[in-house]
Amino acid sequence: MGYGRRYITLDDPSTLEAARADPVGMIRDLDRATIDEIQRAPSLMLAIKKSIDEDRRPGRFLVTGSADIMANRNIQDSMAGRIETLKLLPLSQDELNAQGPARFLDRLLESRPFQSITPGRPIAERVLMGGYPEVVTRPSERRRRDWFAAYAQAIAERDIPDIATIDRGADMPRFLALLATLNGQLVNASAIGAQIGIDRKTALRYLGLAEQLFVVRMLPAWSNNALKRLVKSPKLHFIDSGLVAGLGRIGAENLAADRTAFGSLLESFVLAELEKQSAWSDGRYRFSHFRDKDGLEVDIVAEDEAGRVIGIEFKAAATVRASDFAGLKRLAASTDRFVAGVAFYDGGVSLQFGEGLRAVPFDALWLPSGA
Repeated sequence: MGYGRRYITLDDPSTLEAARADPVGMIRDLDRATIDEIQRAPSLMLAIKKSIDEDRRPGRFLVTGSADIMANRNIQDSMAGRIETLKLLPLSQDELNAQGPARFLDRLLESRPFQSITPGRPIAERVLMGGYPEVVTRPSERRRRDWFAAYAQAIAERDIPDIATIDRGADMPRFLALLATLNGQLVNASAIGAQIGIDRKTALRYLGLAEQLFVVRMLPAWSNNALKRLVKSPKLHFIDSGLVAGLGRIGAENLAADRTAFGSLLESFVLAELEKQSAWSDGRYRFSHFRDKDGLEVDIVAEDEAGRVIGIEFKAAATVRASDFAGLKRLAASTDRFVAGVAFYDGGVSLQFGEGLRAVPFDALWLPSGA
């Protein structure tokens, strides 16, 4: 793989067998190497650790995989101080647009305007497409849905056995399809398990596997020690909005007839875009959601390293009203660190709705930072 590196893929059965049989022997003679699908032979990580301890030159090994092998606590402890982890999410909208990097949250904190916005591809089309490279090149919705179905099947049949032993592997395709119907909702493991006949503990384990395989993520609840009336359950979000739409059989025709499913898709889509941008933004951000016992909520709360709080809401329509900011106002009243609240909507201009509150078009999210 270029730059004098040897490329090793554990997709190859003979290579995988050798890695499992003699991990130290495989690593011993490597100087600079890329090892793909490392989760299939986790014992290689201990052999890599030994090699790194003997030769501390940085960048000798690049390991990649479709599962988060560092979720294995024993491996994580053994590699402390020896590894840097990068999470590669599906393509962002600014990457798909072949433009400069967008830094929406940085721009918001700098109080830069969002006036030069030219509407592009409809937001529903972007959300249903998602960002997997294999999907965005497929011309029809049917072909994209076929890819998502095959991808989910591969996760169940190939990826999960690589990282865990489960007694009822046939449950996993059904489990993933069930999660698609629960996208954007508060996590209730007991209720999830009951729908496919497993107990709460097993449901939590399955959720953990789906998270380890970069299918879903748990968005934690925002907390403030001064407040006792906040809902503390995390929210379930798929990493890619196209995948959840595919598994849930939500297409353009469905959305045209019934927009009720669009809200949670929008949440997952925007959350993923913000996480991708955070990887190259000037600041680093933590993400959560806000919901109090009165039912007022904010879909996404972003906090920077200084503790400044930004609230983000969504309106899947071309109009926005003052009442759409009720959750953002409640969040603002809950902390003295609140600096901005944004309601995305399917319009064309940025509008002020009071101090620190504004409605902005969805296209502002991927506006190049230099624009």
